[in-house]
Amino acid sequence: MDIKDKKLISLLLENARASTSDLARRMGLSRTAVQERIKKLEARGIITGYTIKLSSEMENKVLTSHVTVQIDPKTENEVIQQIKTIPSANSLYTISGEFDLIVILRAESTTELDSALSQLINIDGVNRTKTSIILSTKFER
Repeated sequence: MDIKDKKLISLLLENARASTSDLARRMGLSRTAVQERIKKLEARGIITGYTIKLSSEMENKVLTSHVTVQIDPKTENEVIQQIKTIPSANSLYTISGEFDLIVILRAESTTELDSALSQLINIDGVNRTKTSIILSTKFER
């Protein structure tokens, strides 16, 4: 991946819906060159999809929480499979330190969040959890 690919990725992270013409203009390349770069980045698995960003107003209607999870290491695969079944579980990461996993939960109400947390703590192999609710986002890249 060269500097132009990195610039292209940066521009797409800013706005995944930017037109190829706009990307080309901002990069000083032809539209065809940008299309080819995108196609190659997708083929190599560097770009695997595109997403949207919700407005602050919409984001404020959703409760986001980070739940650190301590598990029995022998049950990691089973725990991960069970977490995938929780509708509010938006993403899951392995982490270092006192806890083993961090689950990002997104819920539309405290009731929905409470239900997701109950599902999480009742998974066999989950020993302990610690939940932090996001109050506001100061910046996000």
